[in-house]
Amino acid sequence: MDAGKPPPRIRRLAAADLPRVVAIEEASFAAPWSAQTFRNLLRRRDACLFSAVDEGERVVGYAAVWFAGPQGELGDLAVDPVERRRGIGARLVEAVLAEARSRGARQIFLEVREGNRGAQGLYRSCGFEVVGRHPAYYAGPTEDALTMRRLLVR
Repeated sequence: MDAGKPPPRIRRLAAADLPRVVAIEEASFAAPWSAQTFRNLLRRRDACLFSAVDEGERVVGYAAVWFAGPQGELGDLAVDPVERRRGIGARLVEAVLAEARSRGARQIFLEVREGNRGAQGLYRSCGFEVVGRHPAYYAGPTEDALTMRRLLVR
């Protein structure tokens, strides 16, 4: 963490966060999710969304996870480009893992671009490992996805 800034607080994502979430999403991904996608996830009982907020309550990152039986899918995670490399992504992953444990999940999966070494490093540091590959999963540019999994200890 940057010694000059307090660590962000992780809380449940609120509908009021969506303008900042969508701005971060658009700055982070070639095929960003829409505000409607996030609104739909907020309504789902099997989903949980988190915001990382700074001392001024400004959203600096977010994560979306959903569950089916004993497993979860970390579907989206992004941090404001100017706030990256401060441990915010790891704190969001920790919140996702805590939520998964509270719901009785035994494992969490995610997909990540093969070329996104930064995200892969984050996920590896949080205990995820590569367990598969989806050829040409992503568009703009076309790229394989690596499937990563984290087993959860009871």
